[in-house]
Amino acid sequence: MPPFSVQNQNYSSSTNGGFVKKKSETNIITINVGGQLFQTTKQTLTLAGSNTLLSTISTTNPNSNSSIIPFIDRDPEIFSILLSLLRTGNLPSKSKLFDLQDLIFEAQFYGLADFLVSSLSNPSQFEAFNLERSLILPLSGRDSPSAISTTNSGSVHVAHGSKITSFDWSLKKKSTILTHFTAVDSILALSPSLAAAGATDFSGLQILDLKRGFVRETLNWENQTKSSSTVQAIGSSSDYLFTSFESGRRNSNTIMVFDLQDNFRPVAEIAHGEIYGTDLDSAIPATKLKWIPSYNLLMAAGSHGGPSGVIGNIRLWDIRSGNVHWEINEKIDCFSDVTVSDNLSAIFKVGVNSGEVYFADMRMLGRQWICLGDSRKGYKGKKEGAGCKIESHGNQVFCSKGGDVELWSEVLIGSTRASEDDLDDRVFKKNSIGRLKDSSEFKITNLGFGGNRMIVTRKDQQSVEVWQSSSKGY
Repeated sequence: MPPFSVQNQNYSSSTNGGFVKKKSETNIITINVGGQLFQTTKQTLTLAGSNTLLSTISTTNPNSNSSIIPFIDRDPEIFSILLSLLRTGNLPSKSKLFDLQDLIFEAQFYGLADFLVSSLSNPSQFEAFNLERSLILPLSGRDSPSAISTTNSGSVHVAHGSKITSFDWSLKKKSTILTHFTAVDSILALSPSLAAAGATDFSGLQILDLKRGFVRETLNWENQTKSSSTVQAIGSSSDYLFTSFESGRRNSNTIMVFDLQDNFRPVAEIAHGEIYGTDLDSAIPATKLKWIPSYNLLMAAGSHGGPSGVIGNIRLWDIRSGNVHWEINEKIDCFSDVTVSDNLSAIFKVGVNSGEVYFADMRMLGRQWICLGDSRKGYKGKKEGAGCKIESHGNQVFCSKGGDVELWSEVLIGSTRASEDDLDDRVFKKNSIGRLKDSSEFKITNLGFGGNRMIVTRKDQQSVEVWQSSSKGY
């Protein structure tokens, strides 16, 4: 028997176990899946989208006066899960009894793969205080991950050596391509199958088709010295792609803005810097770019180690005017890493000397950094924050310390902040991520977030760690 056929049925079962004659006009549709009857509405089936099996059933069997009951020769238990997904937008708890790959196959058959992806990777299911290491994704070769990037659906792209390995949203399928780079230093996912990648020793930003394994386009910066232009950092907004370039002679740098909606057409050049004499500040390229949607500003940060220690700068750029909205030069306790949280309206850094986390309120940028830890402990002659990473996700900030991760979250005092004086009272609390068994002696090198997952890579490890809330399903 084919997987989809019809049967004659003039009566439908009632709630008391008997049978009632079908009404001439009703919104209820009966479906026989694997010998088990299901009843639902036309509206629920049409949620599957046009040109899907369930949508077809809703139009070919518009009312129960028809003698036709669709029969689908598939697993009824999994169908009940997918029907619940259509009705509520969420998977029921009993879905955990089934293998994820079985759910994927059935969802693809019914045309519900997008619904399944949305439910499993919903960022609202991300519970920062309940994260545990749930999966280790091995990588081929001997190279440790140098950069990672994630998508909103939860797929992951990992650069290791000259290769890029991609895992789909289910983390069940992976593919690896070989790039032209000796080593990939920057990667940014533009879609589940498209990524921008660059290297600090190879000219040009490459737009890679990860599914078919070829270079779709190479973007360059035509600097004044006519030398190569290496990539130091990549960022993006919904409309633009931002790339920090440095000339091959390392005497100039810039940030190029490309239009994502117009075949990566260059639309602006900002932050152009040239070395003048001993002014090293102008020679520091941005090594981290992050877009701040609520403020329509681009955060660009870079640092440099020299005889006098680590110096750097953080700038907020208005890409429309090409002007600096705000900047700070870092000398005393320069950042090991810096991030910005749009949700919290704040910039966060981890000091390279102290290893402490600091924040600056976006609404009061004229004020100094506020230390969230113990600023009195001093530096003890060591760079305790060297190599630490800091990233924001939702309403939390995550900072790596060696092999562990600290979680900083704001403790709200009162319901509103009516004045700048109230902003002085912002309180952040530190927590540790994961259980003791999840800790590792290997230093964390990258932190990333996609869907309802945290992605972690470590030094000298040829794998990727996936952290999820322990109370969630897959």
